[in-house]
Amino acid sequence: MIDSMNAVILILAALVSISVLSSLLSYRVGAPLLLVFLGVGLLAGQDGIGGLGFDDVGTAYLIGSIALAVVLFDAGFHTPYKSVRQAAFPALSLATIGVLITASLAAIPAFFLLDLNWLESLLLGSIVASTDAAAVFFLLRVGGITVRERVRSILEVESGSNDPMAIFLTMILIQFLVDRTTHTGFGLYVLVHLLQQFGIGFVAGLAGGALIVQAVNRLGLERGLMPIASLSLALVLFAGTMALGGSGFLAVYVAGLVAGNSTLLAPDTMRRFQDGASWLAQIAMFLTLGLLATPSEFGPLILPSLAVAAVLIFIARPFAVWVGLLPFRTNRNETAFVAWVGLRGAVSILLAVLPMVAGMENGRLFFNVAFMVVLVSLAVQGWTLGPVARWLGQVVPRRIGPVERMELEIPGARHELVSYRIVADSLVALGQRLPRWAAPSLVVRDGRSLLGITVEALRPGDLVWLFARPDRVNQLDRLFASPAGAAEADRQFFGDFPIDPQAKMTDLGLLYGLAMPSDCSEVTVAQWMADTLGRHLGIGDRIALGEVELIVRALGPDDAIIEIGLATEPTQIDKPRLPLFPSGQEVRLRLKTLFRRPG
Repeated sequence: MIDSMNAVILILAALVSISVLSSLLSYRVGAPLLLVFLGVGLLAGQDGIGGLGFDDVGTAYLIGSIALAVVLFDAGFHTPYKSVRQAAFPALSLATIGVLITASLAAIPAFFLLDLNWLESLLLGSIVASTDAAAVFFLLRVGGITVRERVRSILEVESGSNDPMAIFLTMILIQFLVDRTTHTGFGLYVLVHLLQQFGIGFVAGLAGGALIVQAVNRLGLERGLMPIASLSLALVLFAGTMALGGSGFLAVYVAGLVAGNSTLLAPDTMRRFQDGASWLAQIAMFLTLGLLATPSEFGPLILPSLAVAAVLIFIARPFAVWVGLLPFRTNRNETAFVAWVGLRGAVSILLAVLPMVAGMENGRLFFNVAFMVVLVSLAVQGWTLGPVARWLGQVVPRRIGPVERMELEIPGARHELVSYRIVADSLVALGQRLPRWAAPSLVVRDGRSLLGITVEALRPGDLVWLFARPDRVNQLDRLFASPAGAAEADRQFFGDFPIDPQAKMTDLGLLYGLAMPSDCSEVTVAQWMADTLGRHLGIGDRIALGEVELIVRALGPDDAIIEIGLATEPTQIDKPRLPLFPSGQEVRLRLKTLFRRPG
């Protein structure tokens, strides 16, 4: 008994360690890290070099569900309300209408190539219909690129909110296929359960998130117990909501949103713990699902699975995204990028376990096809995400280089204690004076601690400690960072040179010989751009003004424009790269032209 227990511990610990260490290889070759985790599970499985036999679908679904709940709570915890406000309606459109369209179109190749009936084909389409929150959050936040804020917000909110819809569709279709008594009044049954799942899930998430905040702030827990308490309460919320007939996955995502955007006693501690817990959950989920797979069964299903994946990637997802974003202000390149970041991951494989749990005749077929679709999606879309983002002009170039910064939170204080190591080519090392509100408190030089007031000039290699308000830390980053080293990309994206945001439009017109709109002569450039671009501004947004182009370089608190760039010639950043995805405005203009009466 003890020997077998030790063997299990050894195997599990070794698999997790191999997965963590394989991340180093992943970063070197550019492979999607989640694909690597899945590959480790395959190699350790029954047909791999490990030879581990694992076919307990109930345990696999339990582990996957708990892990997904942890990932979704973390996803909500790290999503600011600003992103939700900016992307709520487009993301919800994709998470509902988009999932339905994707499932319906993906069912077509399944029906013709896999000998399934239409309901079974729709079930397979529903299984692979949702984007994977773990994959999307990893690639957008850890993948080494910074995507435009509006697009990133849409993708993050969509990936966190479309899982409940796919799970609901999958469970309803399985129940319909297994239990024939649900056929009577099926439409009303679906509507009632949809409202129940999402209504209870949303309300429970709001209440649960508020409860987590109160528990962390008022119970006087030891600092190390705070994140454990929040995560355990999130799992209680998940299970309780499911028991009440609601969507536990939606509940934990909403609870994460509420908790992550509230004032907590130890926010940095909570976030660091959440990061570690989310990584462990993803590793556990992908390893378990990889172990459950049997590659020797894939052979006859390879070509049909590739066909399903191709339709999903190149037809179903793009069409669903175009329809879902048509009512909103997104240009062709933004729509194309959102369509490409439709990564399938552990959620699809987890849902493919449900037909086996329900004892369906084709249960193993659903799992094998979904598994191969996920492999193709992670490999094709995950590997090409960076190049596609750059080609479509969705990457925001770095305006500053790497920053060596450490932060220390002070409970109840409005300031943070931050530390910088001065690099040789930073502005501070070159003689730039620090602002008065950023006087160093401590300088560590050559192993000696010096009071800030005794240091006349800072040198490369110094470790500087100072207090600053959180909203001013970004300004310090610019002073202590090394140069970005991407001048051409910076020029093309942010313009040839900066202009004063508070300059009058009249003065700008006189200086550059531009014809100004008659109603904006006394308005500042920043105010005119904000009024023209609309409510939700993003860095990189641009407006053509005669022969020049004005570009948003930086945003301050409350999304106020604090830096504006001017390009002497309109750039090609937003020029459509594909003859697809006409925007809602373009469609309306075409319809007006088509149906315009003579005279």
